[in-house]
Amino acid sequence: MATQRMLQFVTKSKQMPSKRAADERREDFAEIYREFAAEKAEEQASRCSQCGVPYCQTHCPLHNNIPDWLMLTATGRLREAYELSQATNTFPEICGRICPQDRLCEGNCVIEQSGHGTVTIGAVEKYITDTAWENGWVQPGKPMVERDQSVAIIGAGPGGLAAADNLRRAGVQVTVYDRYDRAGGLLTYGIPGFKLEKPVVMRRIEQLEAAGVQFVLNCTVGQDISFDAIRGKHDAVLIATGVYKSRDLEGPGAELGGIVKALDYLTASNRKSFGDEVPNFDSGLLNAEGKRVVVIGGGDTAMDCVRTAVRQGATSVKLLYRRDRDNMPGSQREVQNAEEEGVDFVWLTAPAGFEGEDSASGVVVQKMRLGTPDASGRRSPELIEGADYLEPADLVIKALGFEPEALPTLWGVPELTVTRWGTIRCDHATHATSLPGVYAVGDIVRGASLVVWAIRDGREAAESILSYLAQPASVAAE
Repeated sequence: MATQRMLQFVTKSKQMPSKRAADERREDFAEIYREFAAEKAEEQASRCSQCGVPYCQTHCPLHNNIPDWLMLTATGRLREAYELSQATNTFPEICGRICPQDRLCEGNCVIEQSGHGTVTIGAVEKYITDTAWENGWVQPGKPMVERDQSVAIIGAGPGGLAAADNLRRAGVQVTVYDRYDRAGGLLTYGIPGFKLEKPVVMRRIEQLEAAGVQFVLNCTVGQDISFDAIRGKHDAVLIATGVYKSRDLEGPGAELGGIVKALDYLTASNRKSFGDEVPNFDSGLLNAEGKRVVVIGGGDTAMDCVRTAVRQGATSVKLLYRRDRDNMPGSQREVQNAEEEGVDFVWLTAPAGFEGEDSASGVVVQKMRLGTPDASGRRSPELIEGADYLEPADLVIKALGFEPEALPTLWGVPELTVTRWGTIRCDHATHATSLPGVYAVGDIVRGASLVVWAIRDGREAAESILSYLAQPASVAAE
């Protein structure tokens, strides 16, 4: 019976949940996609071909059992679908909202490759878990038996929270240390509400607290507490700090006012959504209202900045990117959404400097062309001599990516080894670092990457830590 409900891609076309009109969504920070109705979710799930080699699953970093929970959704067995989804993914409702499905599961769907249009996996995943929350199926992961061992997690982003969940379910006492006043990391302060509404993140953190995870917030390791003190208090430590050091711009005028970091800008906007007092926003420094905004960069952070500026009431929003549309790292779905909302993408351009007196009034823009491919296979941009022009700007946002902080120096632990890029060096199978009982996950190991990879790392590291804690003390100390 179940198989008769599947393989409907020949007669049923691909449909995404409807989007709110661009003019409407420019006015607020609410999520732009509407919910699937039950019938539509079942219909779209039934398009799955149930192929023998599910590329959607193999190209998902978490290897979610996508075909099976699509079949369960198509047959109305939503609670089972949720439980199967949750079994491999700590935060399926978050991944359903912010994963770049067009580059991962949906982009590798077999029926997409055959020209029938992908199964809308992300939208169904979001529907399944939102339904689970509405029906009370999502419960704190309280352990059956408590252990007297404790683990410290430094960083309350997705990698750290995923590890905390798995460790707590196993009965380990878990304390999460984070420099911010709310847990969630970039889920809370980096990603705008129109992609991920903040109550979605906060309810997961509340569940972790209900399960017994302890959060020590407003705590900067190396200042408020030493790394050695944390190691002394706990049986194992997981480093999940992420990477927050912004790459900078060079060139004449780079020190002018009105040139700001993407993370500072996004954090200010998200804090306002919580009702916080944000002096740099209220003063206008980190507020795009009434300004000509230029964003420099081509990743998902740049997409977040341009779409935030639109909602803040910027008079114009332009994005400069040194490659073309096909070679940008950001999600193509995000580019389309931004264009609908009025963002102007200026491809094959890069800043050469800035003009202004105390504050920037314009960006000196160099025009580029694509040359030979670089080491990653992408065509390298080349400067077109004599094609510079001035782009007027009142606010310039730098979204050039992030680099790791020098943790061994900041924390006074030179024996914690790092790579030549400054990321923590660890065993990629176990996530063990050069220090006994210390593990590391997420962007501080990978460099700036996707939330879904951090979740995978956190879950894997939790298993390694449980194995470490199970060893005799003499073996663990070696």
